[in-house]
Amino acid sequence: MAYNLLKGKRGIIFGALDENSIAWKTAEKVHEEGGSFVLTNAPIAMRMGSINQLAEKTNAKVIPADATNVEDLEKLIDEAQEILGGKLDFVLHSIGMSINVRKGRKYTDQNYDWTHKGLDVSAMSFHKLMQTLHKKDAMNEWGSIVALTYMAAQRVFPDYNDMADNKAFLESIARSFGYFYGKDKKVRVNTISQSPTPTTAGKGVKGFDGFIAYAEKMSPLGNATADECADYTLTLFSDLTKKVTMQNLFHDGGFSNVGVSQEVMESFQ
Repeated sequence: MAYNLLKGKRGIIFGALDENSIAWKTAEKVHEEGGSFVLTNAPIAMRMGSINQLAEKTNAKVIPADATNVEDLEKLIDEAQEILGGKLDFVLHSIGMSINVRKGRKYTDQNYDWTHKGLDVSAMSFHKLMQTLHKKDAMNEWGSIVALTYMAAQRVFPDYNDMADNKAFLESIARSFGYFYGKDKKVRVNTISQSPTPTTAGKGVKGFDGFIAYAEKMSPLGNATADECADYTLTLFSDLTKKVTMQNLFHDGGFSNVGVSQEVMESFQ
């Protein structure tokens, strides 16, 4: 059901890889709600994924960009405004990567070159993106910037590895930049802390199936799906959340506030 929530709004969506990704679902729903946007991903991810199908479906242009490269971001933001015909109203940062996780290196045995790369892609890229938008004055007043995160930023999930540190840094950047962006341009910046979600990226975490089943049993409303996360993201892009900023918003069926659930207790009794 469409409400025309984003009619006339323009933006950039980072990180749509395939139809399982939250960014992909968000793009589809933004399109349904009347928003127009440019899609972007790293050149290597674009070769692996199927972003061109999404572009066709949502009438969007694709601009490859390495989100850790400021020159790429400058070019992306200039081109996006040209294509869309003006300043931006929303941006989704849906990017995260850990080479240590991918290559099975334990948290206590990191390859620091990989750690550094993961930190740059997963968190520093968010600062680089906002700094570039801010310097270019590319956002309309009351615009909205959202990044996706996970609760491992606050609590330990052993197999989430160095991604936990990346997400903690990401959330801190959202608060810090959110202060300045709010003061200067009335732009709001938030992170959504989503349930574990079976995206291509999510499934790369060791023991992911167990992870999902546990979260499902711990959450009174059950895990939030990628589709539901896209819906929540829309509300943050819309004018209905104008005064929500610098928040880390848990979208997890209640998981983050549950100490233990009846179902989990029963498996120990």
